[in-house]
Amino acid sequence: MLIPLPTHKLYAYTGGKPFNPAQPTAVFIHGVLNDHSVWILQTRYMAHHGWNVLAIDLPGHCKSEGPPPQSVEEAADTIIALLDALKIDKAALIGHSFGSLIALEAAARDSAAHPGRVSHLVMVGTAYPMRVSPALLDLSVNAPFKAIDMVNSFSHSTLAPPPSALGPGTWLYGGSKALMRRVLASNTQVNVFHTGFKACDSYSGAEAAMPRVSCPTLFVLGNADQMTPPKAAQSLIELCTQPKVVKLTAGHSLMTEAPEGVLQALKAFLKP
Repeated sequence: MLIPLPTHKLYAYTGGKPFNPAQPTAVFIHGVLNDHSVWILQTRYMAHHGWNVLAIDLPGHCKSEGPPPQSVEEAADTIIALLDALKIDKAALIGHSFGSLIALEAAARDSAAHPGRVSHLVMVGTAYPMRVSPALLDLSVNAPFKAIDMVNSFSHSTLAPPPSALGPGTWLYGGSKALMRRVLASNTQVNVFHTGFKACDSYSGAEAAMPRVSCPTLFVLGNADQMTPPKAAQSLIELCTQPKVVKLTAGHSLMTEAPEGVLQALKAFLKP
């Protein structure tokens, strides 16, 4: 589904279902050098169980037009523009890693203009501050394939996912590296790898944003996550007005390493 925004068209995977204004909506936001496909099990289930699903490709990534966001704030504006374009009254914002900061910032910004429109916030594999090492920032520009290998080593705690995610025999490292290389190649004008990492590293607004979020907030964390360890989310949890925390046996790629766990957490939390 291509959604016209004021400046460009944004792609959103819908789970094969048409948008139904009578249903609640869940917006899924991916992390750096990913796309909508990382939410494969969770979005497919929700689309067939009473939800509108909008799993986006961020601007400048894969099927979405426009320049890639240079900051978390700029990406959050895209999420708000998406809600406005489809005249959505109630939406749950669900983000992973970089996407979790985007979801947080969007929920905080939208609360002033449209109180209650964001009904739920879910932050998967999150941290604040979400610092990126100078060495990895440099590699994302000068040796991106090497940086992709490093990120995948830090992001996974298992070699193969449960069958419910990508199918028996899938190699998580290889599949994730192939996805990241494809996303990097999807934009020949801007290095979306470096741009995304830079946006994560420079974001300083979470301490102001979190207290402005009035809806319930779910933190889904991986106890073997080396990219965003659970302790790195504690400052946000303490600032949250209505926090719920679920810890799963997984690394940073929670949606494929613990697909059923993530789905069960969403099902229990997202009650329209």
